[in-house]
Amino acid sequence: MKVRHIVLGLLSISVIAPIFLYTDRVGSFVNPSSSRRDFLDDVSAFTVSGDTRHLNVLHQETSTALKEPIGVVYSDHSTVTREHKSTRVLSATDEERQQQQLSNPIRQVIDRAPPGLTTTLDAHPNASDISAIELEQQPTEPSGKIVQEHSDNKHDRLTEPADAQVRHLKDQLIRAKVYLSLPAVKNNPHVTRELRLRVKEVTRALGDATKDSDLPKNAVDKLKAMDQSLEKGKQIQDDCAAVVKKLRAMLHSSEEQLRVHKKQTMFLTQLTAKTLPKGLHCLPLRLTTEYYTLNSSQQNFPNQQKLEDTRLHHYALFSDNILAAAVVVNSTISHAKHPSDHVFHIVTDRLNYAAMRMWFLSNPPGKATIQVQNIEEFTWLNSSYSPVLKQLGSPSMIDYYFRAHRASSDSNLKFRNPKYLSILNHLRFYLPEIFPKLNKVLFLDDDIVVQKDLSGLWSLDLKGNVNGAVETCGESFHRFDRYLNFSNPLISKNFDPHACGWAYGMNIFDLAEWRRQNITGVYHRWQRLNRDRQLWKLGTLPPGLITFWKRTYSLDKSWHVLGLGYNPNVNQREIDRAAVIHYNGNLKPWLEIGIPKYKIYWAKYVDYETVYLRECNINP
Repeated sequence: MKVRHIVLGLLSISVIAPIFLYTDRVGSFVNPSSSRRDFLDDVSAFTVSGDTRHLNVLHQETSTALKEPIGVVYSDHSTVTREHKSTRVLSATDEERQQQQLSNPIRQVIDRAPPGLTTTLDAHPNASDISAIELEQQPTEPSGKIVQEHSDNKHDRLTEPADAQVRHLKDQLIRAKVYLSLPAVKNNPHVTRELRLRVKEVTRALGDATKDSDLPKNAVDKLKAMDQSLEKGKQIQDDCAAVVKKLRAMLHSSEEQLRVHKKQTMFLTQLTAKTLPKGLHCLPLRLTTEYYTLNSSQQNFPNQQKLEDTRLHHYALFSDNILAAAVVVNSTISHAKHPSDHVFHIVTDRLNYAAMRMWFLSNPPGKATIQVQNIEEFTWLNSSYSPVLKQLGSPSMIDYYFRAHRASSDSNLKFRNPKYLSILNHLRFYLPEIFPKLNKVLFLDDDIVVQKDLSGLWSLDLKGNVNGAVETCGESFHRFDRYLNFSNPLISKNFDPHACGWAYGMNIFDLAEWRRQNITGVYHRWQRLNRDRQLWKLGTLPPGLITFWKRTYSLDKSWHVLGLGYNPNVNQREIDRAAVIHYNGNLKPWLEIGIPKYKIYWAKYVDYETVYLRECNINP
């Protein structure tokens, strides 16, 4: 009798359980929380002949059984979590599991159950004494899959590039042009007209857009229409070899155009760097006119007795750019702890001498002292004394710069900048002659901005060296072999190609040690050896590396940060920490091609309300 009850119970479960399982699965989509708990309660209360003992369908393992780890399912729409502790155990072997599944009708029913329901079955040593079953629902697999898919789609939308549609449209244009050039499509007038129409529509929709938000609202419709037309072209054209050949030709043409455009860009950048903006051309003319309206007593600077005081901080600035020189002086004084201790020695050319004086007479730098000198007054600086001055005036040098036929000359436009013809650029090698009574001088380029007090540089011990400079052996800069010709034995025998270079622009020079070691004589010797430019190209850094070889003291990098005139990715933290930032390169901050985000550091030291700047239409 008991056996008959058991058989009837098993049949009832085999019929009723799938119905419950199916309805619960449907309910999980309609109302996920409505019937889940009720079903659990019904199954857990299911009895056979009043016996509430658990039904066991898996053979129980011994003490070596491994319990499945706890699974935690998180809801995508709230912070509510549901923990499911499974007590299902692992069978000893796969063969036993297969035999049990084949011989057990309940196991077959469970295996056919929907995947959203998990059964937990405890084994019992007496398989014939089956009395109860406990089913525990795990309510997450189907809904979990939906949540996961929803999350993945959401993630895909968030990570989709901002220009995905723009690139798709451009790809469509390329494909359409390829199809239009193939004979099979050309022979089909209808498809040809349709593709040409689509090309016009997509080109008009694309315009100058660089991201999807720039596209018009009908761009998606144009994209779909083009896809349909391209599909027609694809069905007509079945010659893959012709398509590949056309694509290769287009790729080659694009690469050639890119090369030409890069060359043109380089040329135009160099040309712009050499060109003086209209405002900066107007400024010295306006200042010069104003200067000569002053009487002689008004043309003099105060505090001239400080010019040779060795206890003060002296700066050397050689420039023909009035506004750039003004920024150097203004930024230095703005951060000086004791402005009255700072003396600026500015040397300029004859054309800008009166204008430079007028600027600083009308815009005095507070308590600091200013001296403006004319390079023409240095009578000792002549071609018989200076080899570089003799070379700059030679016919070969003039031909190198100003003749049109340069087929055999150097193709690097960097070395064709006329600034290399200016003796102002080479005055840095004659500091002891310019300042015979000074012991230390801080040399500054006119394309720098000072951000901190520089007084500490005069108290540095250079340890017997002549030049204090920041080394430039980082990834963005170069070593000796990038500046000097090591294929020449004069260079290879005397210098290390891997030696670390250093930067001009902010250098502290010990003039007493300079005189003792006759540095100017060393410079002259190497300039004579380079009269045919076989040791290095033009410029002042290569002869500087040679002249101050093993005579340079390395300063901390925070004193001088370079690259703001060509590199848009200079580390922002380094810029903020720098005592001096340097706009070395062609993208000067006073030019329109200057890097916008770096211009602000320079522009804040220019008073654009000054009458001379307004009259010359010089604006930020």
